[in-house]
Amino acid sequence: MADAKSTSGPETGDSPRGFAFALTAYVFWGFLPFFMKAVAHIPAAEVVAHRIVWSVPLAGLVLIWLGRTADIKVALRSPRMLAMATLTAVLITINWGIYVWAIGAGRAIETALGYYINPLFSIFLGAVLLKEKLDRTQILAIGLAALAVGILAFDAGGLPWVSISLCISWGFYAFFRKTLPIGPNQGFFLEVLLLSVPALGYIFWLESSGQGHFGDTGAADVFWLLACGVVTAIPLMIYANGAKLLRLSTIGIMQYIAPTMIFFIAVFAFNEPFGTTKLIAFAFIWAALLLYSSSMLRTARAKRLAAMELKPAE
Repeated sequence: MADAKSTSGPETGDSPRGFAFALTAYVFWGFLPFFMKAVAHIPAAEVVAHRIVWSVPLAGLVLIWLGRTADIKVALRSPRMLAMATLTAVLITINWGIYVWAIGAGRAIETALGYYINPLFSIFLGAVLLKEKLDRTQILAIGLAALAVGILAFDAGGLPWVSISLCISWGFYAFFRKTLPIGPNQGFFLEVLLLSVPALGYIFWLESSGQGHFGDTGAADVFWLLACGVVTAIPLMIYANGAKLLRLSTIGIMQYIAPTMIFFIAVFAFNEPFGTTKLIAFAFIWAALLLYSSSMLRTARAKRLAAMELKPAE
């Protein structure tokens, strides 16, 4: 999933085309648990390996179509950029692995919680690592999210590690990804290209040892594993092209679409247990997100008004 801070939109307003792109990506991610349930009989590590391998040709074709392959050549000659891309690639692999495993293990509600908390964790990271100043509303929102996690931990007798791991891995991925001086489509291709070497090696080892699912277990598994590239690369690239046509505040609100869909799918389609304690915890999360969104919208409005006041003087 995408973080609201990963790509900034235009200052003047939202493009209908950008909104359509972003909405398509978020709805796609919202329905992704159904796909992950279909491959739940395949080990999560194998699914992630195929997500990586089959994303490479798709992402490569998009770059060829856009005429942006020169950026990749520059990146491959830069040790610093390769090191940064390797770090973000490892973080996104961890995130994918936890997500795939959690859906298959019947813990989709925890994945929804993790992605709900993510924007608040990004604010927290900004305060800790970048010394960004938090306003009272943001501090209260983070406090409510922490309280929700505490309630779930007390009820379960341990931390909701799936939610926390997804939140932390994606939060740090988005944080470091912002420092990678390359476009979103090029960055994604570079990440999966670097990951494809160990992923291919792992797939070949699985197949040679008779543990793989690409061929020996039927045509259906071949189809699902090939489709891993489509469900991974296409929404990410659609989102990347939509986000740059939208304001940051718009993306910030839209990012709740996917976890909300995952939440409803988990409760009503997968019939995962959702008792009173979880309801109370999620109520705190939703209140925190409402505070976060209102604070973000007020800040965006203040910036637009300030820009309008300065415009005549230019």
